[in-house]
Amino acid sequence: MPDILIPFEHRQSAHCETGVISNLMHHHGLEVSEPMAFGIGSGLFFSYFPFLKVGGIPVASYRNLPGDIFRKFTKRTGIEVQRQSFRSPEKAMRALDETLEKGLPVGMLTSVFYLPYLPKAFRFHFNAHNIVIYGRQGNDYLVSDPVMEDVTTIAPNALVRARFAKGMPNTNGRMYYPLSVPAGVDLRKAAIKGITQTAKDMATIPVPLFGGRSINYLAKHMRQWPAKQGDRKSKLYLGQVVRMQEEIGTGGGGFRFMYAAFLREYADTYNIPELVPMAAEMTEIGDLWRSFAYEAGRTVKGRDGHGGSFDHLADIVDRCGHRERDFFARLMKVKL
Repeated sequence: MPDILIPFEHRQSAHCETGVISNLMHHHGLEVSEPMAFGIGSGLFFSYFPFLKVGGIPVASYRNLPGDIFRKFTKRTGIEVQRQSFRSPEKAMRALDETLEKGLPVGMLTSVFYLPYLPKAFRFHFNAHNIVIYGRQGNDYLVSDPVMEDVTTIAPNALVRARFAKGMPNTNGRMYYPLSVPAGVDLRKAAIKGITQTAKDMATIPVPLFGGRSINYLAKHMRQWPAKQGDRKSKLYLGQVVRMQEEIGTGGGGFRFMYAAFLREYADTYNIPELVPMAAEMTEIGDLWRSFAYEAGRTVKGRDGHGGSFDHLADIVDRCGHRERDFFARLMKVKL
């Protein structure tokens, strides 16, 4: 097959989905930063399901569903997109080739574990990593992975494995790409919708499984783990909370820092000075989450004896929950 070389500018980012959005939009002539894509797509969220367990461990998530940021971003900006999933790897790869031949870079969902260009230490079973395929050269596909410093390549068989990995979520060869980007996209209007939904979700959802209340719900359960689960299982539970925060999908502190950058960019661009101190406050909340992760990691690994107690760690998480609920309740009242 002939080579396909699409002129695509790779820019490294903090998070895969928002990095893909920013890079794809740049390719189509719409300049939008990664934090702005994150804010418009309402990427910041929290949920905790003590009764839903994966590998015997309760699920805690610091973000919305994979792909949801892209869906909300394109809907709020009026960008026409194509989304596809496949049962057959042959059909999936044929559709990829046909799209590339049209000169369109393709975003897709992959499993981190089956991406051979990543260092082994970074490869684990996480089936929601977004990358861009922007061409084909020889037998290999050209890859722009937003979390990597530079572009790379991947063999077709490795790409198939990454696109059709089993597990949660099932990747199903999913791919997506913009078909057209309208002129004069109103990013301010889209950002207001993003801020409104995030603030409402984090401050007002009454069910403790979602939003700010679920952070306090997690803290309550964390306090009870040693007595109910024992030392070993409690540390497994705690380790997974930290892993979801720091490793999988950027998560806790990282997403709080990105949201702070989004608020500061919005404040500077549209002259909303009230948001400047709020952006700084969100950075402080991110720092608090990072402090929790640091102390929890010491507890799990038994550094310096035993690390922080579960009561102490639950206190930090509880504080995060109260601060976020208060923060987003006040954000709802800001005139944007």
